[in-house]
Formats: sequence, structure tokens, C-alpha cells
Amino acid sequence: MKKIATSLSIALALSLAAVAAADHHEKPMGDMGLFSAAQMQWGEGPPSLQKGAAMAVLEGDSAKEGMFTMRLRFPDYFVVNPHYHSQIEHVTVISGTLHFGMGEKFDRAKTRPMPAGSFGFWPIGMKHFAYAEGETVLQLHGRGPWTITYVNPADDPRGRK
Repeated sequence: MKKIATSLSIALALSLAAVAAADHHEKPMGDMGLFSAAQMQWGEGPPSLQKGAAMAVLEGDSAKEGMFTMRLRFPDYFVVNPHYHSQIEHVTVISGTLHFGMGEKFDRAKTRPMPAGSFGFWPIGMKHFAYAEGETVLQLHGRGPWTITYVNPADDPRGRK
């Protein structure tokens, strides 16, 4: 009798689990996002970066209040001149190498390589610059509104006509 009761209990539990799993897949995912690399939609990079960058927005809107996540793809030797941000910046290098430096003047000799798998974050207002070695993809996440201000306004591609 105990074996029958145990077998029925296990069968009932498995049936309920199967129904719950099927029910879960039929409902919309709500505030969740799950993307394979193939599903990410790449477009032109943001106007705050020079031509040649590409961007895939994964979550949120960096210009609005709240969390955001994006990926940026830079071609080999892509340069981001000295700048700073209005929020903490969080960067994970997905592929390639990002060379990261601090200061008000771009100087390749003062950079530190961040190969694929590296992570870094830096505080609000910290002046920094970077360049890509090989095609480089990085994931940037943080809290918006997020801005970029170039140390030298002439370096800002948004002001070029």
C-alpha cells in the first residue's frame, strides 16, 4: 500500500510540474528578456560616437530614468576620445580587446588592455578614453539618464555637420 501511495504521489507531483511548465511557456514573459547572439538586432552606433560603431539595445533606454543594457561593436582601431559620464559606467568586454585609459588627453601608452571577459566600472565624472584592438564588442549597462560629455567639445561627433 505504501508503494502505491508513494507512486501516486510521485506521479501527481510530476503531472503538476508538467502542467506548471507548460503553463509557464504559454504566458508572455512580462518584464523579462532573453536573447541569443543571433537575436540581437544591431544598428548604427549612437550619435555620441564616431561613425563605424554599431549598437544593439538589449534593455531599457539610456536616455531615460531606469536601467539599460546595450552592446557596442567597434571596428579595429576605433577610438573613443577623452570623455566622462553623468552616471557610473559598467563595461564587460565580450570579444576583442578594449584598451582603456584615464585622463583628459588621449594617450595609447597610458592605456590598460581589457581582453574578452574583462569587466570594469568607473565613477561619475571620471575622464577616460579607449580604443579597440580588433573588432571589439562590449556590453555597457547602467542607470539612465546616461550621458557622454567630451573633454574637448571638438571631439564630439554630435557637433559635426
